[in-house]
Amino acid sequence: MMTDAQHARLAGLTYLGTIVCGVYAEVLVRGALFVRGDAVATAQAVFASETLFRFGLIADLAMLACYIVVTILLYGLFRKGSPYLRATAAAFSLIGIAVLACDTLLLAMVLRLPDLAQPSSSLSGTAYLLLRVHGDGYKISLVFFGAYCLLLSWLIWRERIIPIAVGVMVAAAGACNVINSLAWLGAPQWAVRLPQYFTMPTLLGELALALWLLIFGIREVEA
Repeated sequence: MMTDAQHARLAGLTYLGTIVCGVYAEVLVRGALFVRGDAVATAQAVFASETLFRFGLIADLAMLACYIVVTILLYGLFRKGSPYLRATAAAFSLIGIAVLACDTLLLAMVLRLPDLAQPSSSLSGTAYLLLRVHGDGYKISLVFFGAYCLLLSWLIWRERIIPIAVGVMVAAAGACNVINSLAWLGAPQWAVRLPQYFTMPTLLGELALALWLLIFGIREVEA
């Protein structure tokens, strides 16, 4: 079990990761592409450096993931304080993270805008575009849900209240979600090469866990 000192160092490390990823995405990527007062030049810079723009998007997700860890670790470190104050602070942090995650979807939408410039663009084309943007948002959410599944599988392995085999399936579900989503967001040219059945473990892992809990519950562990 980690000591408070180790938790504090991990909090510092992940906080540093939050800062580094955030600065990279906002300053080194978007700051380098944004031309103040010139929409045309900005758009040209973004679409001429699409790979860099996508890396900034991935960095944003890494920043949010690090901040979630920071929030949880600091919540645990300040356990001697008021539980209501700790919960309120954590809630504000998580709400901010959720808002930033929604804001990240706007960046993904930028990459879809060229579709609106096509001569055949119409109301139906716009509706189709928004559905594709919804798919991008779903992929962003699956990055975090995949991380949740990976953490859940680790808890299953550690606590042994659910069979390890189920935990492995949950881990596979999480890994597939993270890999598939990051691939489509960051390198779609490579993502199309993934086999169609690549995400099948995501359904199997979640179904295995749900059915096990429904039918067998959890094992009783002796103190």
